[in-house]
Amino acid sequence: MARKGGITNKYYKETRGLKASGGQEVPAGTVLTRQGDRWKPGLNIIGRTHLVAGCEGEVYFTHKKDRYKKASTYINIRPKASKS
Repeated sequence: MARKGGITNKYYKETRGLKASGGQEVPAGTVLTRQGDRWKPGLNIIGRTHLVAGCEGEVYFTHKKDRYKKASTYINIRPKASKS
């Protein structure tokens, strides 16, 4: 039996996860992840769980260990060089 007034888990699974891969060029305002508790915001990223590109550029990932030695993946944006 489906829930009333909400989206079911059957269809919700498709919207979660990573939306842009490493090395991909993205414009400002692009949604990079949805419900991303396995990714953390890095440079030029806006948001906590729904990560959004803060500027136009290339996506890249970094890994860092926190104080409990648990590795975390950070999503970053390398800004495009100005044409000046």
